Amino acid sequence: MTDTALSIPAVAEPSPAMRLVRRFLGQKAFVIGAGILAVIVALALLAPLIAPHDPYLQNLTLRNVPPAWYAKGSWVHPLGTDQLGRDYLSRVLYGARISLLIGVSVVLISGIIGTAMGLAAGYFGGKIDLLMTFIVTTRLSMPVILVALAVVAMVGGSLWIVILVLGFLKWDRFAVVMRSATQQVRSLDYVAAAQAAGASTTRVILQEILPNIAPHLIVVATLEAASAILLEAALSFLGLGVQPPLPSWGLMIAEAKAYMFFSFWLIAIPGSALALLIFAINLAGDGLRDVISPEGRG
Repeated sequence: MTDTALSIPAVAEPSPAMRLVRRFLGQKAFVIGAGILAVIVALALLAPLIAPHDPYLQNLTLRNVPPAWYAKGSWVHPLGTDQLGRDYLSRVLYGARISLLIGVSVVLISGIIGTAMGLAAGYFGGKIDLLMTFIVTTRLSMPVILVALAVVAMVGGSLWIVILVLGFLKWDRFAVVMRSATQQVRSLDYVAAAQAAGASTTRVILQEILPNIAPHLIVVATLEAASAILLEAALSFLGLGVQPPLPSWGLMIAEAKAYMFFSFWLIAIPGSALALLIFAINLAGDGLRDVISPEGRG
């Protein structure tokens, strides 16, 4: 019996990478959200190859052609055309590029600002922490949408103006989360060991603290990206965001509001695309949060 027991091969322990993959795959919310988001990103990147027509090409003789599943529709324009005869499928595909560009750009700008403030306040504490708390409180007293409307109305609306305005307004959540996470990590043993070994403050922050609070940063980034995309759509709908002829989904909805009772698909199609993108980002962010939480790790 002993020989038989010894002959049974031992079951190999899964590697840390495999355990991480299993945790991600075990979160249905993350899998669904990340899958939808991956499809949207792929369509946006491949838009020049997939789009059947030039998204800026106008043909007034083909105004408000319905989608192909309507009796008067045509597969030449699968999603129909808009009020200027532009192919709607092409504009929706290129609109995904604009939304994703805004989401990523705003997160990069606001993430750098907020993370730097949060790390400094959480690590040094004292007067720096009080100053950061005062700045965050001041920022939270100003509604993002109202400040964005005022700034864009004064400066003028354009794609990069919207990105800069939102990027400089949406750093507060990064700062608050990074400050709290840094305060929890700075007193741990590996940080104290690095300090005792003579590591500089910059090295301790960038090599010891930041990598260990990066999961929190990623979760906040996903949520803020969805919020930035939605705010851009609101500004574009009001005429103060992305300007024509760029195919922003919010601008497409604004341009179609005069036809909503006669050609409702002009609003339904970009509105559904925008809702699906926001849903996918939020779902992926929620699933990611569950994975990195202590319960998810267990």
